[in-house]
Amino acid sequence: MTEESNKELKDNGLKSSHSLDLKQKLVYYYRELHKYPELSFKEFKTTQAIRQWLEEEGIDILDFPLNVGVIAEIRGNLPGPTLALRADIDALPIQEDSGIDYASQNEGVMHACGHDFHMASILGAALLLKEHRAELKGTVRFIFQPGEEATNGAQVTIETGVLEGVDAIFGFHNKPDLPVGTVGIKSGALMASVDRFEIEVIGVGGHAGIPHNVIDPIVTASQIVTTLQTIVSRNLSPFSNVVISVTRFQAGNTWNVIPERAVLEGTVRTFQEEARALVPELMKRAVEGIAAAYGAKVSFRWFPSLPCVDNDPQFTSLLKETAEELGYKVVEAEPIPGGEDFAAYQKIIPGYFVWIGVEGTKEWHHPQYNLKEEALSVGANYFAHLALKIGAEWPKNKK
Repeated sequence: MTEESNKELKDNGLKSSHSLDLKQKLVYYYRELHKYPELSFKEFKTTQAIRQWLEEEGIDILDFPLNVGVIAEIRGNLPGPTLALRADIDALPIQEDSGIDYASQNEGVMHACGHDFHMASILGAALLLKEHRAELKGTVRFIFQPGEEATNGAQVTIETGVLEGVDAIFGFHNKPDLPVGTVGIKSGALMASVDRFEIEVIGVGGHAGIPHNVIDPIVTASQIVTTLQTIVSRNLSPFSNVVISVTRFQAGNTWNVIPERAVLEGTVRTFQEEARALVPELMKRAVEGIAAAYGAKVSFRWFPSLPCVDNDPQFTSLLKETAEELGYKVVEAEPIPGGEDFAAYQKIIPGYFVWIGVEGTKEWHHPQYNLKEEALSVGANYFAHLALKIGAEWPKNKK
């Protein structure tokens, strides 16, 4: 990046030949996307809108075999790396209760996690990079990915070959508890791995008043719930970050019958791969031991899902410098035990995921969730500037 172009972006933020128009476009994109949310892998109108807006701006759409989602690309005038910027595009099965003028028009569906903000921000970054193509070294690929809330959208997208030739990928999530103009950055683990388990306890049912003639699966399953918590406190290092949560306990259908069967379901969140590898065997051992003690039979099933979002430290300094050059505040990103399928990209190529402050009204997934639209220019400007900066300095930072 030339010193002159760097100064222009630093001094003017979203400065462009149509700066006011661009800001208005960001708000328009955001509100249109918010009004018409779609669930995972059903983002047909969302896909159509993104494609149309990019084509209107003369940005190339790439042909990848995706039913929903859009892949676009801007090639710079100078040689350099191929970087990817990713935005997720799906919404949640939540009835909106925000009271805003542009609330969801789709019954029972809402952008309650801010993916509309992500899309609008990356659309803005694309528009800015197109105008600064003369200074862009390399190529920027824009991945508008379906199905993040379903946890497998990234993997479906990867299987189309979208990462072929890509050197590094960058993503973000809005953060409602951070002020607008704040960027949360942290190398290493930022979001937890996500796995699911199911436990089926089979006993012997019978009369609730004659319990000595049955093998009560409810008592057995209750003991399992309690014992699972000791795996974290007594079987793993205190330096491991592990959460085991039983979220479903289902048994019986009436008040005076001890049922034959009980089912438990839940999730495990970790930040260390070593702990993640140990947990299923420790759980299985505990579950089978308790069942044997009560004379019950048990089935333990483990469903691995998402790895941990693990940020590549080679980019940390550049990410911080980018925010500071634009006048944004940099804070140490606080890790959270929520999952993100951006981690699937990081298993294949270097990647980094940051927080963008939006001063939200509520936390993610709340029916009254909303954010400050002023943050749209922060997201767009930050990622456009980042792509220019990394392209210019890539030889010094590439491993």
